[in-house]
Amino acid sequence: MSSPDVGAARVQAVLDIPLHRHLGMQLRDPADPTAGIWFPVGAPAQNQAALLHGGVVYTFLDVAAFLALLPSLGDAEHAVTHDLTASLLRPVRAGARVDVTGSVLRRGRGVAFLRSEATVDGALVASAQVTKTIVPAG
Repeated sequence: MSSPDVGAARVQAVLDIPLHRHLGMQLRDPADPTAGIWFPVGAPAQNQAALLHGGVVYTFLDVAAFLALLPSLGDAEHAVTHDLTASLLRPVRAGARVDVTGSVLRRGRGVAFLRSEATVDGALVASAQVTKTIVPAG
């Protein structure tokens, strides 16, 4: 389990990634980063049909999984994605708010298995199975 200072720094590092800022990513609950994230389907997140771009969904499904895993990582540990399988279930219109949550299915010494879901107005629009490898931090 990471110390509060390390955990807060890790969350801030995720928030500070320029792509995340550009796409408008926000924590659903700033007091609890494990609650997931949300983002608007603004112009940077749209494809040529003015719908949510699939790559944006993949990115944020991965981010939500990472945030869910953070409390179980020690100060000397980090996690990197080595597999992500996503299903895009329905199109999302421009202007929608997308909420993305993650959960830890199982965490071992070297590998973590996670699930993420994206919803719009409570309806599931995408889901993912994410596998992360636990590596030394630094």
